[in-house]
Amino acid sequence: MKRFHLLGVGSALLAVVLAAGCGQQPTSTTKGGDKKEKAVAKTDDHGHGATGPHEGTIIEFGKIHAEFTVNHQTKEATVYILGDDAKTAEPIQVETLLLSIKTPQFQVDLKASPQASDPKGKASRFVGKHDNFGKEQEFEGTLSGVIDGKPYAGDFKEEEHKDHKHDKK
Repeated sequence: MKRFHLLGVGSALLAVVLAAGCGQQPTSTTKGGDKKEKAVAKTDDHGHGATGPHEGTIIEFGKIHAEFTVNHQTKEATVYILGDDAKTAEPIQVETLLLSIKTPQFQVDLKASPQASDPKGKASRFVGKHDNFGKEQEFEGTLSGVIDGKPYAGDFKEEEHKDHKHDKK
């Protein structure tokens, strides 16, 4: 009889521990060294990763966020700098950011391309062109740059969406 009682108590404790952890936001440490809760942007119906206001992949980038997007027709990648809410533009005083892609391995300098609402001398949009962006695939890599004298880097990985599939050629 004691064996069943202990088994029941153990199961109840496990259930309490699991339930307590379910409501917490995941945390991550950026390569800039800041530990913070991940901002939750919107996700699709299948629970894929967070997407930003431009339907791109969210990148943890220090105290702010970035959003990676690709236009395969123009062979351009655009990164939008977003605030802590991962939704609103956050202009920064930087001329270039470095985008390093894993497969195929290549790097692109993203040049500041200020949006109309960005103040003079700052940009919330960075654009770079490379022939490899013409291939439809899910890209994975690292965004890096120096903001206010402090180096930051953030990893990202695009995920396939039901309405945005890439051919694997």
